Amino acid sequence: MTQGAYKTLAQWLDGRIASLRELEEQAREVIEQQGDQAGYERLMREKALLLADLEEQGRDILKEAGGPEADKLRQRLAAFSAGASMALEVGSVFFMSALLYPEDHQPGQPNDLERFAEFAHQLAGSR
Repeated sequence: MTQGAYKTLAQWLDGRIASLRELEEQAREVIEQQGDQAGYERLMREKALLLADLEEQGRDILKEAGGPEADKLRQRLAAFSAGASMALEVGSVFFMSALLYPEDHQPGQPNDLERFAEFAHQLAGSR
């Protein structure tokens, strides 16, 4: 995989992260300010659906990639998608809300997808 492909992946991940942040912010506002449980659940499902599609969407970027780094990237995308698919399958809004956040996550720390994107940026030499 060339640095250009890593850069494409990193930029694509940055876009997904921005979408997820927006969904999470909307969900927080909906539940905290409006007390709208149904709206919160809808937004958490949107979050999980976006994550469930990461593997498939990232496949095109990684299709010609080879080597151990590319394999690690594919595996990590698959793990994000699998976790989100499981949350959707069991229908757990709590599980959906916790996607990307390790048990010991502290506010202000990057989530797992942000860390993954940082790794891609490092491979691309863009950070």
